[in-house]
Amino acid sequence: MIEMEKPSAEIGIIGGTGVYDPGILEDVREIKVHTPYGAPSSLITLGTYRGRGIAFIPRHGRGHQIPPHRINNRANIWALKQLGVQRIVASSAVGSLREDYRPGDFVIPDQFIDRTKGRPDTFYEGGQLCHISMADPLCPQLREFFIDFAERLGLRVHPTGTYVCIQGPRFSTRAESRLFRSWGADIIGMTLYPECVLAREAEICYVSVAMVTDYDVWAEKPVSTQEIVETMRRNVDNFRGLIMEALPEIPRERTCGCGEALKEALI
Repeated sequence: MIEMEKPSAEIGIIGGTGVYDPGILEDVREIKVHTPYGAPSSLITLGTYRGRGIAFIPRHGRGHQIPPHRINNRANIWALKQLGVQRIVASSAVGSLREDYRPGDFVIPDQFIDRTKGRPDTFYEGGQLCHISMADPLCPQLREFFIDFAERLGLRVHPTGTYVCIQGPRFSTRAESRLFRSWGADIIGMTLYPECVLAREAEICYVSVAMVTDYDVWAEKPVSTQEIVETMRRNVDNFRGLIMEALPEIPRERTCGCGEALKEALI
């Protein structure tokens, strides 16, 4: 009997189809991964790109049908872990809470503030307890790499950013937006949390590559979905180039502590 090779990948991409170009991958196939937490957002696309194994999950499902508060983050991260993924590159569209973070700019967040409600955010629900450190919630090695790579491409990139993650699917009120600005937050979105926390529990390096699509409602102009889509359309080539062209150059050796995150977290 011939034993089938187990599907695997080294780098995972979570995000929208706008930053993923399946045409440049080789040996492409779609697989279904079963998890204890139910189905991931979609079938997972596996392939290779310049010698690196890639796994892609569309965060909101095919056709962008899953709202932010209904994403099965635990299933998505678990599935990537089962495939052997060690690095996750997560793309996102965000609103700006600062004048100098302009639409079309890229941000590599280093901190977050959680304003979500009731999202399952741990793999450790009982039995064995885990208190994972989130002092520095994004992988420092991947953050430094993407900041440098974006600068090499000549893109306008902000090397730090505090990301306020709101529940969604609604946008903020003016009062909420002004409050988040007063906290010193820089960008606002609906998807970073709990993705990055679950990735840390899975000992997977995680970086968020965010593109500013609009000024949040503090700027006295209501946010519109049309505005966000239009900004994405104008800048999709930059977004795709930054994500896809960076993948082959991601260092193979992990020099951060993400791979040992559970060492002092389990009780």
